[in-house]
Amino acid sequence: MRSRFSAFALGDAAYLRHSWHPGTRPDRLELDPGTRWTRLEIVETGQGGLFDSAGTVRFRAHYREGGRAGVLAEHSRFAREDGRWVYLDALPE
Repeated sequence: MRSRFSAFALGDAAYLRHSWHPGTRPDRLELDPGTRWTRLEIVETGQGGLFDSAGTVRFRAHYREGGRAGVLAEHSRFAREDGRWVYLDALPE
């Protein structure tokens, strides 16, 4: 999760696509250069340990856009694929 937030902050779309599950990965990913990601809060994690094949992360990602502060809140699912964690999708709130 933290590496994906860093990739958003740096505008690294290639890393974001690489760290996305192949079954849910978009064909293209365009990041908004006007969004400045400023802080990540991990609120809760579920599973995702050394011997798990799936896990969840509830987070708040803070950003600034057009001079205004905002927060993106999500409860994400991750899966282990070929020994690495990849983003699967967002759980409904």
